[in-house]
Amino acid sequence: MTNALDRVRAHVRDHFAGLEPDSASVTFLGTEPIEVLRFRETDGLVHYVSLGCSRHPMTDPTEMLADPQLGPRAEVVLSLRDPGPVTGIARTLAVLAASPAVDGLVLTADALVDLGSALWTSPSRRVPFTAVLLGHSDIGDLPLGPPRDPVQFLSATPVTATEAAWVRLKGADAMRAAWQNDGVDVLNANRPAAQPS
Repeated sequence: MTNALDRVRAHVRDHFAGLEPDSASVTFLGTEPIEVLRFRETDGLVHYVSLGCSRHPMTDPTEMLADPQLGPRAEVVLSLRDPGPVTGIARTLAVLAASPAVDGLVLTADALVDLGSALWTSPSRRVPFTAVLLGHSDIGDLPLGPPRDPVQFLSATPVTATEAAWVRLKGADAMRAAWQNDGVDVLNANRPAAQPS
């Protein structure tokens, strides 16, 4: 699968017009490493992209026999505008990307994944985001050729505990509509929590 991960890396670099990313590798006991690529754009946007989640297809853990070729594949993208001197984002993204292998999660658009603690730390303020809402990112799917499914790139929008409760109650589309109606910039690492009614 190394060749396929090389293709994923090249696909992501092409999307970001050949920008050279910083990278960090995170390994959890009993799992293969997850690399996190960080792309900094000139407008202040920073994109963190996992590399390694798509190494294997995601399968329902209740299935008796998992096909090593068939099943959805994904990588996760977290984008922030001028996040400042924050730490821990690479580890958080790696935890999310490793969750299919570790916890049997199947990552899909509109899924809410609660990580149970702050997604990153900041020296100047408390970080209220403890979960992510997955969606479709701007990075197009990468075909791997049959019988393998293409690699999807899922955006991970940070959400607060209040927003996570709203997603569970009303759904992902309702949360996105509330953000739009309230003029919430979900790329702002310092944004306040939305207060949907």
